[in-house]
Order: sequence, then C-alpha cells, then structure tokens
Amino acid sequence: MQDIKRIASLIEGKAPAYIALSDKVWDLAELRYQEEKSVKAQIEALEQEGFKVKAGVADIPTAFEAEAQVGNGGPLIGFLGEYDALSGLSQKSGVTEKISAGGPNGQGCGHNLLGCGALLAAAAVKDYLKANNLSGRIRYYGCPAEEGGSGKTFMARAGMFADLDAAVTWHPGNFFGVMSVRSLANIQAYFRFTGRAAHAAGAPHLGRSALDAVELMNVGVNYMREHMPPDARVHCAITNTGGISPNVVQAKAEVLYLVRAPEVDETVELFERVKKIAEGAALMTETQAVVDFDKACSNVLPNTALEMALHRNAQKLGPTPFDDNDRAFAEKLRKAALTPADVAASLRSAGLQKYPNVMHDDILPFDGTPQVLFGSTDVGDVSLVTPTVQAWGACFAVGTPGHSWQLVTQGKLPAAHKGMLHAAKAMAATAIDAIENPALLAEAKAELKERMAGRPYACPIPTSVELPFKRRPDSGMPLGGPIAPHVAGPLSRAKLPT
Repeated sequence: MQDIKRIASLIEGKAPAYIALSDKVWDLAELRYQEEKSVKAQIEALEQEGFKVKAGVADIPTAFEAEAQVGNGGPLIGFLGEYDALSGLSQKSGVTEKISAGGPNGQGCGHNLLGCGALLAAAAVKDYLKANNLSGRIRYYGCPAEEGGSGKTFMARAGMFADLDAAVTWHPGNFFGVMSVRSLANIQAYFRFTGRAAHAAGAPHLGRSALDAVELMNVGVNYMREHMPPDARVHCAITNTGGISPNVVQAKAEVLYLVRAPEVDETVELFERVKKIAEGAALMTETQAVVDFDKACSNVLPNTALEMALHRNAQKLGPTPFDDNDRAFAEKLRKAALTPADVAASLRSAGLQKYPNVMHDDILPFDGTPQVLFGSTDVGDVSLVTPTVQAWGACFAVGTPGHSWQLVTQGKLPAAHKGMLHAAKAMAATAIDAIENPALLAEAKAELKERMAGRPYACPIPTSVELPFKRRPDSGMPLGGPIAPHVAGPLSRAKLPT
C-alpha cells in the first residue's frame, strides 16, 4: 500500500524547481499551438528527471510525450499536462486591480500550474516506484491548445492514448477535491460568406452583402435558442465584417460558431441545424457560403472507481495548507474585484450552497454523482479512450471566475503554488494506487467498458479536417451533408456502484 507521507515528501523536495517552472510558463503566456518556449522548458525539466521525450507527436509541433519505465512491465499510467494561455488577459501579478503586464496574453485558466503540477506528479511517481522496487511505466503528455484548439482531441484521433491503462490530471480552481463532472461536447467552425461588392449609395442593387448574411445567420440562431435543449449552448464571434468602409457593400464576411451539448451526438445534431440556418442566410442574400470545421471535443466520461481512490487520498492529505497571508490577499481581492454573483457561481460549480471562507480550507464532498460543468474540455476525448480521473486544486480565492484577470493575477502567488503541490500529491498517490492495486485498474476498465456500451471511441473531428495551424485562412467546404456522420450514439450517464 502506498505511503502518502513519502509521496508528499518527494513532491515537497522537488517543489522549488516546479514552482519556478510554473512561474516561467505564466510569464511566457503562449497561445494555442504557439507554445514553443513553454514546451521547451517542460522538456528540459523532464529530461533532467530521466524521462525519454518524443517531440512533435500527432504531427503537432507543440505536442510531446515523455516516458519513464521503472522495473519490468507494470501498468502504463498517463499524466495530462497543459500550458496554453488566453488572448487579451495580460495582467500584472499579485495586485487587486486590472493592470496589464505589457503583453497581449495571460494564463487565465491556470494552465501554467496545470502542466507543471501534472509533470511534478509524474516525476514523483517515477521516483517512488524506484525507491520501493515497484514496476510501472509513467508517461507525461504535453498537450497544447486546450483553449479553443482541442489539442487532446487531435492527439486522440492519432491514437496517442490508446495504450494507457489509466490517465490522471487536474485543473486549478477555487476548491480541492475530486473533479467529477459531466462537461459539454462541442464543435467549432467558421462560416464564410462571399457576395458581390458594390457602391453602397450609387448602385446598392448590384451588391450582395456577405455581412447581411452573417447578421441573418445570427438572427436565425437566436430564434433557434428557444427550441434547443436547455443544457446546450451556442456562441459566436464575427471574425471578419468585410472591412471598415460603410459605403461599400461587403463582399466577404465570416463568423465563428461554437456549439455545445451534453453528448457528442446531440452536438452534431445541433450543429447541423446551425448549418441549415447558414444555408438559409446565404439563400436570402444570394451569397455563397462555406463551412470550415475548426475543432471539436467530446464530453467527459467520469470514472467512479478512480474518483473514489482520489477522494480517499484527498482525505488522507487534508485541506490545502493556506496561511493568513493567503487569506488576507484573497479577502482584499474579493472586496476589490469579486462580486456576490462571482462567489455564488463559484460555489454552484462545486455543488455547494454556501461556504464561509475566502480560501477553500476543506475537501469537497464526493458521493459519486458528477456535477454539471457547462464548459468543455478535450480531456473528454481521453476519458472515452481510457479510464480517466481529474482533481480540482484549490489555487485561487473562492469566487474567482475562470478566464478572468482576477485569476491571472493569482497565478504566481504562494497560494496557487500550494494548490499545485497539493493536487500533485493527490494525483501521484492515486496513480500509485492504480499501479499497486490490479483490482482497482480492473474495476476502472470495467466501468469504462460498461459506460461505452460496447461502442469504440469515435473522434468528433473527421479525419478530413486538418490541424488548425495547417489550414489556409480561406479554406472551407460547401454547406450541405452531415459533417461528422461517424459519431457514435449517446453514452450512458448512469452512476455505477462503487
């Protein structure tokens, strides 16, 4: 049986180097598929730990895997790491007002902590196996472009996770405990309209406005919202308005749509309806329309067997060790920049009605019932391939919204580092449980098989869709016909016995 105190000691011994690495990735703040320097820093750390690294896997320059074999054979456990940032969220560290750090981007989802915490856990498991004469394979995945790029989905399409016995990861947040969620699957695509330019005053009848088509499409989708499932979501951004000259009928315009629903097949169905609305907008304006499928990801399939193991380890560890300085800054930030609505939304996402403290000095309750997460994550595709478990790490003040400057400002503070180290301990202990206990792995695999109901994993990104950074900016295919006819049916959401 694993010794959680020994695991914690291994992680504390490595802490200074990984805190520095996390802060470096925070400083770099690189966007999807552009994380070259962050990847280089992580690979250097892994090579120092003795991992063998394969760079540029799945034909993605900023994706990699690193593996360490200890002993002979044993289970193969994967740790999932991320490092990409978000645009428009540059923020100075450790202040309670919005002040740009000077760059365009910011770590608005804590992926600097996520990747380094998962890497730290992988390194600690490797050392623990060696020290205890145990056998196992540890693999760390450097996963790019979780933010709007579905890096793991493209990696899953390439078969990157198919040989894993289990996968472990986490996400920085406001609370510590098991991250048992039902996330939303999604599909993201550009709709590009082409019309005919004309003088908007002298000969408007000769023009065919692509911008009119975009606006009519948006109106049509707004009318659709009343008639779609209440837990589905549709968002859009107009990425090309056709220029800044109002006296020209816009010949080209483009809108990017993100469609979400609880299951992949529901998402495909809703996306097909959005495509029909685009066709209608093109007919009404006598323009031409193409769709450029950008990316997609599947919904998360929780694994109760592994989640119960993670919860037991969280209970052994106890709450994240925050101190009075951590709480004082959190209180100051809450007064200056967080609203009661922020706090209520934060509690709701964790399944809590109320919580008195500004930092989470506790462990989330867990009964095997997944919470609904109305966001999306490409971890979903990994969870359909291999049993996958996720932790929440308490890194930020309770009430901190994701994708916000308030989160970025906390990403290099001692509280964030403590949350990262604590999550790494829980992940490492759970991975060692899976290696030492064949019955746990067998139970986790049987649960996944039952939930999949005999269906193989079907990637929601068609094989014909190239990686986003390889496509021409004017690419696309005519509307009409299903975009992903191969997607499997709905997966069981039933709670399995523990």
